[in-house]
Amino acid sequence: MDSDKRIFILWLHGLGDSGRANEPLKDQFSIPELAGARWSFPTAPSAPVTCNQGMIMNSWFDICDAPITSKTVKDLESVLDAVKIIHAMIDKEIEDGIDPRNIFIAGLSQGGAMAIATVLLYPKTLGGGAVFSGFLPFNSPIQDRISPQAKNTPILWCHGTLDTLVPFEAGQDGTKFLKELGMRCKFKVYTDLGHSLDEMELDYFQSWLKSRLEKSSKNGHFSLCGLFN
Repeated sequence: MDSDKRIFILWLHGLGDSGRANEPLKDQFSIPELAGARWSFPTAPSAPVTCNQGMIMNSWFDICDAPITSKTVKDLESVLDAVKIIHAMIDKEIEDGIDPRNIFIAGLSQGGAMAIATVLLYPKTLGGGAVFSGFLPFNSPIQDRISPQAKNTPILWCHGTLDTLVPFEAGQDGTKFLKELGMRCKFKVYTDLGHSLDEMELDYFQSWLKSRLEKSSKNGHFSLCGLFN
C-alpha cells in the first residue's frame, strides 16, 4: 500500500487496563477503508494511583480523586511525560512514511483524556482524535502550548449521560474548551449510557472514520471537525 494511503489507528486504554486487553476492538471495524489499517494498543506504565489508595496499576498519569474531571489531575508534568511517549510513537509512523492526516488517536476514559492531550499538543494536524467517556487532563492553562496545526485536527467526543465516574459535565466542559480554541468537534451524546464503551459508539466511530477518509480522498487533505454537525 502506498505510504500516503496507509492508515494508523492508536487506541489508548483506561486506568488499570492494558493494551492487549483492548486488541479485540479492532475486529469491530469492518469497512473496506480500514482493511489495511495498522492498529496499535500500547500499555501505560505501572505507577501508584492516588484515587485508588496508591495502588500500583497501569496508568498514563496520576488521578487524585473521583468522580474524575480536569480538576482531579494535579500533576501536569506526568500528563506531559505520557504525551511524549505517544508522540514518539506518532513520530515513528511519520518517519516510516505515513501521512500525519492518516493517523487517528482514540481512547476510553483515562485513555480518552490521553487522546485529546496527544492531539492538542502534537505540532502537526492529524487525521482525527476520538474521546470516549474522557476528560481534559489539564488543571492549568495550556493554550500557549497548542499549535495552529493541532487546532485543525478533527475531534469526535462521545459521552454517556449516566456516567458517574467521568461525569457527563466533563464531556461538556471538554468540548466547550475545544470550541473556545476555534476547533469544531462533534459531541455525540448517549442517553442512559454509563461509564462504558458501547457498540453504538464504536459503530459511530467507524462511520466517522469512513467520512474522514472519504473526505481526505476527495480533497487530498483534512479540514476541521464538524462533518457530522
